[in-house]
Amino acid sequence: MPLQPVTATAPELPGRQILGQSWRDLAFLHWRVPPAAVAPLLPQGTRPDVHDGSTWVGLVPFRMVGAGVGPGPAVPWLGSFAETNVRLYSVDEQGRRGVVFRTLEASRLAVVLGARAAFALPYAWARMRVEEAGGVLTYASRRRWPAPRGISTRVAVRPGPLLPPGDPLAEFLTARWGLHTRILGRTAYVPNRHETWPLQSAELLELDDALVAACGLPGVTARPPDSVLFSRGVRTVFAMPYNARRPLPA
Repeated sequence: MPLQPVTATAPELPGRQILGQSWRDLAFLHWRVPPAAVAPLLPQGTRPDVHDGSTWVGLVPFRMVGAGVGPGPAVPWLGSFAETNVRLYSVDEQGRRGVVFRTLEASRLAVVLGARAAFALPYAWARMRVEEAGGVLTYASRRRWPAPRGISTRVAVRPGPLLPPGDPLAEFLTARWGLHTRILGRTAYVPNRHETWPLQSAELLELDDALVAACGLPGVTARPPDSVLFSRGVRTVFAMPYNARRPLPA
């Protein structure tokens, strides 16, 4: 199948909306890694997506705001929380580009349990906070459950100017219109849609991370990231999961 092009504009959402949420104040830290290091960590039927000869590992802390089920309103309190994810970049047999989450650390236990049950996503319950002062955003997370308990990450960034549109690497890392996961023994593709990212450059001021190593990629965050970006965020909607071996409905 032809490879889905990288585009900052989302395709139409196939099927009915099952989730809506806003992602706010995101720091995107990314490292180049060899595709062979990532391939064993991906779901069956997917392979590493590659840009400029490398695949990429992302560490992305942010605030989830106003999450809700279907097209309905946000769930009060429960729908807003801090989250940090470790993500990889994937392509399925239909040529669809997506992300694969190795962990999604979140500060709402009910959300963690619900997402693990419904979508088999590797959510973990963590003590987290996001703070902004003097133009610097600081993200801190320490896992509570499941094991290994106590693994942590701390990131501080200073956002810079807005980036002009059309940067090939920035779009490859952020313009992702679905995720791959395993549901009931099959690899599934969960489509999403949101407006174009308002991306900014960012200066990394602090990084102390154990999450990426715990996700099967030791040594990656011991070196400086190859890309650091920031965004104030977007509103996102998700559609029903599909068998990743089949095309989406027209």
